[in-house]
Amino acid sequence: MTRSVVEDVWPLSPLQEGLLFHAAFDDQGPDVYQGQRMLELVGPLDVDRLRRTWEALLARHGALRASFRGRKSGEAVQVIAREAALPWRLVDVSGLTEHEALAETDRLATGERSRRFDPAVAPLLRLLLVRLGDRRHRLVVTSHHVVMDGWSMAVLFNELPAVYAEGGHTRSLPRVTSYREYLAWLNRQDKEAARDAWRAELSGADEPTLVAPADPGRTPITPESLITHISEELTEGLAQVSRSHGITVNTVIQGAWALVLARLAGRTDVVFGATAAGRPAELSGVESMIGLFINTLPVRVRLDGAQPVSEMLAALQSRQAALMAHQHLGLPAIQKLAGPGSVFDTIVVYENYPRPPEREPAPGMFAIRFLGGEEAAHYPLTLVVAPEGDRMGFKLDHRPDLFDRAAARSVVERLIRVLEQVVADPSVPVGRVDVAGAAERSLVVAEWNATRQPVTADSVPELIARQAGRTPDGVAIVDGERSMSYRELQSASERLALHLTAVGVNRGDRVAVAMERSADLIVALLAVWRAGAAFVPVDVEYPAERVAFLLEDSAPVAVVCTRHTSRFVPDHAAGGRRVVIDDADTASAFAPAGRPAAHVADHTTGRLAVAIGADDVAYVMYTSGSSGVPKGVVVPHGAVAGLVGLAGGAGVSGWSVGVGDAVLMHA
Repeated sequence: MTRSVVEDVWPLSPLQEGLLFHAAFDDQGPDVYQGQRMLELVGPLDVDRLRRTWEALLARHGALRASFRGRKSGEAVQVIAREAALPWRLVDVSGLTEHEALAETDRLATGERSRRFDPAVAPLLRLLLVRLGDRRHRLVVTSHHVVMDGWSMAVLFNELPAVYAEGGHTRSLPRVTSYREYLAWLNRQDKEAARDAWRAELSGADEPTLVAPADPGRTPITPESLITHISEELTEGLAQVSRSHGITVNTVIQGAWALVLARLAGRTDVVFGATAAGRPAELSGVESMIGLFINTLPVRVRLDGAQPVSEMLAALQSRQAALMAHQHLGLPAIQKLAGPGSVFDTIVVYENYPRPPEREPAPGMFAIRFLGGEEAAHYPLTLVVAPEGDRMGFKLDHRPDLFDRAAARSVVERLIRVLEQVVADPSVPVGRVDVAGAAERSLVVAEWNATRQPVTADSVPELIARQAGRTPDGVAIVDGERSMSYRELQSASERLALHLTAVGVNRGDRVAVAMERSADLIVALLAVWRAGAAFVPVDVEYPAERVAFLLEDSAPVAVVCTRHTSRFVPDHAAGGRRVVIDDADTASAFAPAGRPAAHVADHTTGRLAVAIGADDVAYVMYTSGSSGVPKGVVVPHGAVAGLVGLAGGAGVSGWSVGVGDAVLMHA
């Protein structure tokens, strides 16, 4: 594009950068950020004047004439053309029956949305006018989200009648403020203060909140939508709760979503995305500007089961209000400074932008009726809330490859169920809010929990010992090309148990195990149990601060590790007492898994080195607590034996337990 046809060059907003990334990620598949609106025009219509009207709107708003290009430096910019030809298409289906005409209109609209825009070619906007009859038309407006948001679309539709009435001229409209002014405002904001605020808000959140398996390479797919309208009573109830507690309806929706998300993700400290309008009140004329102002930002909700829902909602709104001055910071920047805990795969969109007023058309003018739109995002679940009207609307966009329609419907039903309970009693404790319905609860509590069977042993070591007595030469562990028999597993684990006892491990102690997943790890865990102790698993891939915290908080009497993992264990852990199983000093007392031992036959009786019972602690597993500080969960031996389902005399067979590439087998 030559300088003579370029009006200006602008930087990108944070969300524009993100949308362009997704558009370029897979340029062959669907671009989920191409949106569409359909309007019904009823009354006399001058097609040429309507076309001139849209050409005038295109000329009025520079953001609509933007194309997106990369500089040699690698920086992406938006180039504003002085002029851009409006893509316009007129199709006449008035000769078809009513049913055929509407079906053809939908087919044409689908085709328009599926045809991708080239971000380097302006404008990223096109119009399809379908003639159904002399006084009936449908206008299909297809645009890319990168050039304007929903608020901007409402501004355009509000200006449309005035420009049309002027014969396709904008002279009756007030001067418009350029989107460039907003970008300049963005550049003036205190980025460091914003980074500090978001870092503090997300402090202690160390794990992503995901409802679907993480897959950075997941290809885009057109989502499906499930639309529901709640009752008038519930809609009014939400308004009453918000008024009586001094919170917004948006806050109530976000709090309810957090409760549903907590169940979906299995967490009590959840993070999801929400869209902020992004239109700063101090920027003159911002309410009538066209462009992409919204920003997707993390919302964190820490759930305390004893806290009343009303207090949880008030705290949520207070934190959101404190962050309003920092909503200009882009999501990539926030996630870079906050780490994995700021990552989410669900968002909530509360459509609180002004709607064009419904009014009687002037003489000689057509009436405009909004028929609906198609907008989506790349997330597995996107909840869109339309608050206007007597019955609030919910649209759940879901990836059909991750959530089928039944699963999506269950999510919406859970959300409505939570809202009903909040309206009925806002003081209900968070832990008392029932997310599951009667049918779902019966399935989980009764049907899925129908696992009653006799358990004939108090611990897994006892069960394995019995199996070794029955099939000593049977394969116990498979680790790639390596395998161990039950005889070898018993021998190796008992000798390591004796060694642990010799270095000071006693019944009821805790032993930290910091090893990579392998057959040796299974031997080590079994040996800890045979010594009468409980193990504390330590993942050496955790940050050093978390490893140090686990080792200090659990107070183990020893650390079992390998030469490789030993370097990740602080020197002072367990008073410096560590058992390095592949070290030469340990080899004399413990032969590594798979290496023949001279006295294997002496250790196949199944006798445990120390007697352990069902109530003895088997292991302590650390998880993220509601405060963000890891907390240890104590699991007894009886629970482990019951979970694995190894009832030796109950006819259970053919089980396997995987530990990385190693698999403990039971034929």
